Amino acid sequence: MARRFHRKQDEETNYWLSYSDMMAGLLLCFVLIISLSVLHARVQYDEKETELLGKEQELIVQSDALRDERATVAAQQSLLEEQQATLEKQQSALVQQQKQISEQEETLKTQYALLDELREIMDSQQERLDRIIGVRTELIEKLKEEFDDSNLHLMVDQQTGAITFDSSILFEYNKDELKESGKTFLAQFLPRYVNILMSPDYRQYVSEIIIEGHTDTQGDYLFNLELSQKRAFSVAEYCLSKESGILTEKQLEMMQEVVTTNGKSFSNPVLTEDGEVDMEASRRVDFQFRLKDEEMIREMIEILSSDKNS
Repeated sequence: MARRFHRKQDEETNYWLSYSDMMAGLLLCFVLIISLSVLHARVQYDEKETELLGKEQELIVQSDALRDERATVAAQQSLLEEQQATLEKQQSALVQQQKQISEQEETLKTQYALLDELREIMDSQQERLDRIIGVRTELIEKLKEEFDDSNLHLMVDQQTGAITFDSSILFEYNKDELKESGKTFLAQFLPRYVNILMSPDYRQYVSEIIIEGHTDTQGDYLFNLELSQKRAFSVAEYCLSKESGILTEKQLEMMQEVVTTNGKSFSNPVLTEDGEVDMEASRRVDFQFRLKDEEMIREMIEILSSDKNS
């Protein structure tokens, strides 16, 4: 009985020893597992921390790069704004230039239109101009034919048709009263001159007949101016007076419409071949004629020629 109890007690003791060993083993296993887990977690933590440090460093580098890029973008933006401002100024200047060009084009159109009008006027006046030139040429030829072979001492200018004779034929030295020989000379000269200029073929073209007095260069200019004017007037007075009887009443009426007088003093002396003043030749009286519209047409030709050259 005691032996059975002892064996039973030994069996229970062995049972609890085995159970405690098992529990100790399990606890050890748990400890190992926990240790391994902790170790694994620590390793993962270290790896993550290392990875995180790498990421942080990478972020720092990227942040620096981003800051540099932002600075570059800001500089480019500033440059772009400057270029935009410059472009706007250039566009404004271009608009102004285009406006000026448009204004200049309008001005040119106006000028061309005026030029075309002037050309039309000149074209319409061309026949009249040719006629006037022809009339002057014809008048000069008629005067030369009339007086070249005459016994009158005078000279017909081949370019202008002006007729010149010495004042000594008409006046005493420094005098303005016509001599008898001067009156005789004018009585011979004037009817023949008037018959040509006041003829039906030419009267409509003659706008003015100018009796012009000239002196030599001796003495005072104003004295000579008065003398030349008085001499020109004395000639006109005698030629246009009814008492002289040189011209018919009809001729007088026509001449009174066109005759004017002018004194030139010694402003236009006659020179010798050596350039010296020819005193005797400078003391003279001229009969000149001017044709209607001659000056106007000449000015128009000069204007048109100037526009063409421009």
